[in-house]
Amino acid sequence: MAKRDFYETLGVAKNASEDEIKKAYRKLAMKYHPDRNPDDKDAEEKFKEVKEAYEMLTNPDKREAYDRYGHAGVDPNMGGGGGFGGGGFGDAFGDIFGDIFGGGGRGRSAGPQVYRGADLRYNLEITLEQAAHGFDTTIRVPSWDKCDTCHGSGAKPGTSPVTCTTCAGHGQVRMQQGFFSIQQTCPKCHGTGKIIPEPCPACSGQGRIKRNKTLEVKIPVGIDNGMRIRSSGNGEPGTNGGPSGDLYVEIHIKPHPVFQREGDDLHCEMPISFTKAALGGEIEVPTLSGKVSFTIPEGTQSGKTFRLKGKGIKGVRSGFAGDLFCHVAVETPVKLTEKQKDLLREFDKSTTEGGNKHSPQTKTWRDKVKDFFE
Repeated sequence: MAKRDFYETLGVAKNASEDEIKKAYRKLAMKYHPDRNPDDKDAEEKFKEVKEAYEMLTNPDKREAYDRYGHAGVDPNMGGGGGFGGGGFGDAFGDIFGDIFGGGGRGRSAGPQVYRGADLRYNLEITLEQAAHGFDTTIRVPSWDKCDTCHGSGAKPGTSPVTCTTCAGHGQVRMQQGFFSIQQTCPKCHGTGKIIPEPCPACSGQGRIKRNKTLEVKIPVGIDNGMRIRSSGNGEPGTNGGPSGDLYVEIHIKPHPVFQREGDDLHCEMPISFTKAALGGEIEVPTLSGKVSFTIPEGTQSGKTFRLKGKGIKGVRSGFAGDLFCHVAVETPVKLTEKQKDLLREFDKSTTEGGNKHSPQTKTWRDKVKDFFE
């Protein structure tokens, strides 16, 4: 019986990438593997078929010959020609899971694992004024530098690291777990492929020592609480030549005695006297860029909010500044003299005799209470 087209067997296009071929093979092999289909001859034959197709199409030379001449261009006995043999499920999946778990599969020379360094976080506390206007600062952060004694080898001067006998210097070992053959970091050398018989006394065999380094950080205008600034490559160094991680400077804004920030807007409480609230007039309020004056109308009630447009903060991503909201708090006078008390009693009497026109809120409240009880 004529063999099926390898691409058709795997269900992929003729221009399929190697990753697409592996993905298709993994799916079909899981479906038809004899360990999952005991005593099913049809499933075993299909498994052999997809395995042969996979081995042919993932070999660049064989794939080129097959694309040019079809089945006549490849030797069916090369690489097992699709036979199941004694390799088992783990061998069939060696190349695929080598990619997934970071190691090489069959036919690849696995080397020591290369790891990116860890990211670091630095908490920077700043004032609201600094956040609003931006500034440049310097910070000191812990860093790792190459050991001057062993020059980064980790071995005592006069000695050298030796090849790990557990992984033969590859940094990885293969573990069989049920159906799967999984490559993982060597537990003895921890992925370096080397063992240090006599560690350097200066760095305890790490090949690096911890030092503090000074970095310049530019705090942008309008930065908000919790935002982070990334300093690329200033995290922990990588392992086995891997890239360094990044440093993230996280901003924490101190509580302000006058203002509370909400996004790009600012809020403040503005105490005014009873007389100023009643008569109105000009008042002076602070902003982050200096003092400003504005006029409040007569009869201003406690809790009234005045909006000063553009007197807030221009955020990092904003094209214009937010607003300042001033919340009026009418202050009740305290520690009055007898003369002041008499004046207030006389004033209260005159407003009471004037009727409800002087106290519209009181009248409204009384009407609501009356309606409630009736």
